[in-house]
Amino acid sequence: MRTTRIAAALLALGVFGVWGNGYAADKGDFGKREFESHCSVCHGLKGKGDGPFAFIGLTVPDLTTLSKKNNGVFPVQRVYDIIDGTEVPRAHGTRGMPIWGSVYREEEAHFDVVMNPEAYVRARILALIDYINRLQAK
Repeated sequence: MRTTRIAAALLALGVFGVWGNGYAADKGDFGKREFESHCSVCHGLKGKGDGPFAFIGLTVPDLTTLSKKNNGVFPVQRVYDIIDGTEVPRAHGTRGMPIWGSVYREEEAHFDVVMNPEAYVRARILALIDYINRLQAK
């Protein structure tokens, strides 16, 4: 069941040409664009937690050390749950980070996306996770 959902979400990535935000599939790295437009304001362009909001007193996690802190394994499900809003990051105490799953669901409702809304949301989150995984320190 879980493999089917992941496969459907990855298939949905190919359909992003119909998405109304100007992110056509042929315009490059969707996960990177998603990160830069939604996450870098806090986490910084390189994911180190040094974005502009970090300077106003927010403690922002360094996303490049997630694998290192997890014995060399990138914690895909935990990162997914944090982005989607299923899990509140312990370091935050409260939810300081936007619940992107809800934001994506709201955005999807405003576009004429011809697909399952949940597949659309999962595809965006998985693209973002793929990019964050590529930011991991060696």
